[in-house]
Amino acid sequence: MKKYIGYLMVGIFSASFAIIGMNYFAKENSDNLITSTTDREDGSFSFVNYKGNYAFNAPDFVEASQRTVNAVVSINNFSTQKNQRHNDPFEFFFGFPQQQRNPDLPSGQGSGVIISDDGYIVTNNHVIKGSDKIEVVLNNQKSYIADLIGTDPNTDIALLKIEEKGLPFIKFVDSDAINVGDWVLAIGNPFGLNSTVTAGIVSAKGRSIDILRRNATNPIESFIQTDAVINPGNSGGALVNPNGDLVGINTAISSQTGTYVGYGFAVPSNLVKKVVEDIKTYGMVQRGFLGVGGLDLNDEYQIRMYNREMGTDLKSQQGILVQSVTDNGGAQAAGIRKGDIITEIDGKKVTSFNKLSFAVGSKNPGDKVTLKVLRDGKEREYTVTLRDQKGNASTRSLADLTVSEKLGAEFEPLTDRQKVSFGIDHGVMVKNMEQGGKLRGIGISEGFIILKVNDKEVSSQKDIEKILNNHKGRVSVSYVDPYGRIYTRGFTMD
Repeated sequence: MKKYIGYLMVGIFSASFAIIGMNYFAKENSDNLITSTTDREDGSFSFVNYKGNYAFNAPDFVEASQRTVNAVVSINNFSTQKNQRHNDPFEFFFGFPQQQRNPDLPSGQGSGVIISDDGYIVTNNHVIKGSDKIEVVLNNQKSYIADLIGTDPNTDIALLKIEEKGLPFIKFVDSDAINVGDWVLAIGNPFGLNSTVTAGIVSAKGRSIDILRRNATNPIESFIQTDAVINPGNSGGALVNPNGDLVGINTAISSQTGTYVGYGFAVPSNLVKKVVEDIKTYGMVQRGFLGVGGLDLNDEYQIRMYNREMGTDLKSQQGILVQSVTDNGGAQAAGIRKGDIITEIDGKKVTSFNKLSFAVGSKNPGDKVTLKVLRDGKEREYTVTLRDQKGNASTRSLADLTVSEKLGAEFEPLTDRQKVSFGIDHGVMVKNMEQGGKLRGIGISEGFIILKVNDKEVSSQKDIEKILNNHKGRVSVSYVDPYGRIYTRGFTMD
């Protein structure tokens, strides 16, 4: 027994000595912590240690949330149109479309951002698309019927106005100054849950996901990508920095399920501000065009397809290969030719066609840009005066547009066969439609037949122009779809 007791005492002593020694060496090492990974002489690695006490300083989002949550509103879209959203890429993000239209229930819901104390509100175009009535509900549950001031399908931005004063609002901030890794907050109404705030970081900038093309003729996609949680109903809501300043309008998510999986996209505030100011000043968005069609030389897939089609051996590089030059466009007037490679615009590298479109689309007709191009291996510099799609090198207001331009379509008389087929003796066929026109906004597409405008029968484009020339106020349109169904819808002309 004495023998075992001796072994026990030795064990206890040894364990105590080991513990004391470990504490001593741990304290000794804690006074000599290093701040980076170091290689040992034998080629192995040591662990990273941090000198002093390390504490994570978490950002405080309370003030930013309190400053912004009352300036983000709920938007209800009331529409009597038949639900055509099943093929709409925004359906999953927009809200909760009703399968059976009930005039007392919204056909969709989204969010909006108050940007002035007198009631101007920014949202997404797809949130209010096809609406007969737009209801805005503040965070205090007070509701208003909003006027639609203008839309821009190319950026998916719309401007609304409610009659109220002294409203809380969010200020714009320079979105170019935000960096990948910066904290941001998303404020909106996901799944109808009013005033929801989520936080994340900027994951990427200048991102294109090709979601606007279906609803726009010349889309501009240069989204801010974020991992802040956003879901259906967030669309049109605010993306703000930790100071509570507006850096973007939440627009889309990348998802196979329709709900959040980690990637959200917002229109940058600089682009939003330009669109809003144009709509307020001119009644429509002013957009400059270079007048070129191009191939993105950073896109390996596009290059492979081009080489296969053209039998060439084009290599991947920075820049845009000019494939076509528009007649009467700014590029043609400046001397840009097919085959040139655009490498810079206003001193900034051209790394993708989307970034080139963003840089140009953020300017007005009449503005000048400086391009650097490669031609036959030599660098050249050109100054291009931007023009609009009609070749005009100056801004135009809504009042300067023709009736057809305002409606966003052209019209041709019906053939005798078409009249017999539809059982009518008058009407015009809609053709060459543009996104953002009045007719597109009420659900009319190419191939539809317009029967009456303001209760007057029409049989030619001249008939429509005569009725609506210098007209202001409500316009009613009766039309037939390709299935023979007749509708009457209305809109307002300023």
